Amino acid sequence: MADWYFDFISPFAYLQFVRLGELAGARLRLRPVLFAGLLQHWGQLGPAEIPAKRRFTYRHVLWRARTLGVALRFPPAHPFNPLGVLRLAIACGAQREQVGALFDGIWRDGLDPEADWDALCASVALSGEQGRAMIGSDAVKTALRANTEQAIAAGVFGVPTLVVGGQLFWGVDATEMATAYLGDRALFDDGEMRRVSTLPSGRERPRGGRR
Repeated sequence: MADWYFDFISPFAYLQFVRLGELAGARLRLRPVLFAGLLQHWGQLGPAEIPAKRRFTYRHVLWRARTLGVALRFPPAHPFNPLGVLRLAIACGAQREQVGALFDGIWRDGLDPEADWDALCASVALSGEQGRAMIGSDAVKTALRANTEQAIAAGVFGVPTLVVGGQLFWGVDATEMATAYLGDRALFDDGEMRRVSTLPSGRERPRGGRR
């Protein structure tokens, strides 16, 4: 069983979602998590919080989608608040069909997760009112927190991340690496792979700015 940790805020998660069928032989559990919670835990900035990185990332996403032949249209603003749609995915059982419909609405059709709430709910056969009632459940809120805590405990630092046999595969560009690992679980067992997995740091950047 493999766990796929994702947040709808990530266009790269959308790109990897459409490629999950390439992971032959892997039974997947879809795990919605709050990316902001991961960033806070690890003390990181999101890519959209660094202006130069934001511009590059958005262009890279569009280029990557076009090379994969995946339709992609950014929503009206990004980053957006993903809490509602994450909770909606959990309330729907985090099943592939419903998760895919929500991804398509946001990243294929360019819907705003808040302003276009009713349309996103309709994509999973719910009214906006039904969706709002479902995401208000304490059980749903607890499940999202638990997923995020579980991801952190597994070492997940970004989205999307596949966790297979305790190994982390971060990002859409790691899809081929994960596929290779599923075909050969000894992929990381050779000497150089083991060495780099525990390679010591030669220098640590001082915290709190340059010195």
